[in-house]
Parts: sequence; C-alpha cells; structure tokens
Amino acid sequence: MQEIGYRTRREDGRVRRGLITRTIAVLTLTAALGVTGFLAAGSIARSATDTNATVSLRTTKLGPILVNSKGHTLYLFSKDRNGTSACSGNCARFWPPLVSQAKPTAGAGVKASLLGTTRRSNGSLQVTYNKHPLYAYSLDKQTGQTKGEGALAFGAKWYAVSARGTAVVKAQATTTTTTTTGCAYPPCP
Repeated sequence: MQEIGYRTRREDGRVRRGLITRTIAVLTLTAALGVTGFLAAGSIARSATDTNATVSLRTTKLGPILVNSKGHTLYLFSKDRNGTSACSGNCARFWPPLVSQAKPTAGAGVKASLLGTTRRSNGSLQVTYNKHPLYAYSLDKQTGQTKGEGALAFGAKWYAVSARGTAVVKAQATTTTTTTTGCAYPPCP
C-alpha cells in the first residue's frame, strides 16, 4: 500500500473507500452545523428587534423609569446628539438599542407623544423617547435592575430615563461636616 494524503491507494490502484466516506460525512456535518448556527444567529437578531416595541413605566430604586416589554431598564446615552445614536459596534453589544419594525407603543405611564424612532447607521429603526434613542444594558439580567445607571462607557455616561424623557441622575450621598472650636462647654473663650 502507498500513502497518498488522507487516502490510501492499494497496489491495484483502487482508493480505500472508508476514508473518503468519513471525509464526506465530516464535511456534511460541518455544513449542517454552519447552517444551524446561521439560522440561530438570525433568530437571536430577530428576537432583539420587537415587531412593535412597547415602552412602559416601572418603579425601581431610582424611582419611576422607562422599561422595555421585558421589564428591563431603558437608558439614554449622553453622547447621542439631535436624536441620533452614537452607539454602534461593540457599544451596541453592551448597550443593545431598542429597535422596532413598526411604530412603538406607549405602555402604562408613558406619553405616546414623546415616543418616536430614529434610523440607525445599519438602517434599523431605534425607538426614541423625548428624542433620546433608547438602549437596554446587557448586564441587567432581571427586571428592575439598574446596573447601567451613571456608568461611564464608550466615551460618555448612561442614565435611566424618566417618564418626562430626561436622565435620572442618582442622588449623590450628602456629607455633613461639623467644626469644633476645641471648647466642650459654652461659654468658650
């Protein structure tokens, strides 16, 4: 027998069929897995796009804020200007934009007149509120979480959105300072 690549050729010139059959099986399986992965990726992309996005109001530790149809906090990006998103690529992976294929719906506590859309650089329609493009945060895994509040990422800060369509700025802890004169009891000299 003489070795030729992955196939073995016998003295009589015939190629051993077992290796060819296995090679075809592996290539078929690889192609099937590739198609499955492609279809799964398309399904995930479609699930991130609501046919008709609904924006509602929910009370959290930050007070009443906007949430998507899954109850996840919606944020604005302070780098966005004139209703146009400044978040794409890696930014949009961490801060997925709320996109819709139709006019968004106002849920409880939300003014329909403040809802709108803006066209993203990839052509999709992103939901806006009071002209602020809206985003979720990938680390907010459960309803009511606000882990993205006040985060500095991708060149600017991120804030939850109030019912008025403004940034909810978490109140800073106040510190009270007192001064002493070194005198324990009045009258002091």
